[in-house]
Amino acid sequence: MAAQMKPGQGALDYGSRLWLKILFGVIFFLLYAPIITLIAFSFNTDKRGIVWRGFTLNNYAKAWDNEALIEAMTNSLMIAFLATIIATILGALVALMLWRFRFPFKAGYEGFMALPIVIPEICMGVALLLFFINSGMMELSVHLPWPLNLGNIVIAHVSFCFPFVAVVVRSRLVGFNRQLEEASKDLGASEWQTFWQIIVPYMKPGLIAGALLAFTLSLDDFVITFFTSGPETVTFPVKVYSLVRRGVSPEINAASTVLIVITVVATVLAMKLQAPEKAGKG
Repeated sequence: MAAQMKPGQGALDYGSRLWLKILFGVIFFLLYAPIITLIAFSFNTDKRGIVWRGFTLNNYAKAWDNEALIEAMTNSLMIAFLATIIATILGALVALMLWRFRFPFKAGYEGFMALPIVIPEICMGVALLLFFINSGMMELSVHLPWPLNLGNIVIAHVSFCFPFVAVVVRSRLVGFNRQLEEASKDLGASEWQTFWQIIVPYMKPGLIAGALLAFTLSLDDFVITFFTSGPETVTFPVKVYSLVRRGVSPEINAASTVLIVITVVATVLAMKLQAPEKAGKG
């Protein structure tokens, strides 16, 4: 026989679910309302972008014709692309080293590696600025051809991105079954073959997630980039900051919307790359 419902239990369940729905709605609104507003006002005909006047696509054409804005976005994409590749490789190697090997002062090294994650960005930016100035890289990057003049910013982004990749990849390696590695060696595979055919495929979801995180962090970074960029190199966040000081225009909203779309597309592609493994597990 089914258990009898206690008096008031149904109303209690409905009330708790109602509060959960309200809480979810409030959180959803706080998270996505600013983004939706930004996208909506990118189609606004008002030049100041304050009051909704009407719908237009001219703002995207103006943003495309703005050479300084396009150059800044291109710089940001190039920096994010290079920093993501380097940070993913370094982060994966660091995660593999911390997971696989034992060495003196390992705990101290782990804590030291986490410093770029926990210290304030303003401190990281000032430290990198002093490093580049004292090493002469800031002046050297000004005279190098593009994209080599972005080198100091790429180095700065790699320095704070690769610890995030290492954390994500190492959390993935914690669940690795060492018996798979032993079975591969018993079947005659070398260390290199075991690494590429057993360990790397298992690391793939962590590598994709870490690379996506590094790409996003690098693409929208402002503080560290502001301190490490030279006078001839401007990224999209720094450019938007300089323009916003004179007022938010639909042109800026349109360029920001394009950047949001790029980030969403990168996220979808990363999820697609992880989908085959999930299907195989099911």
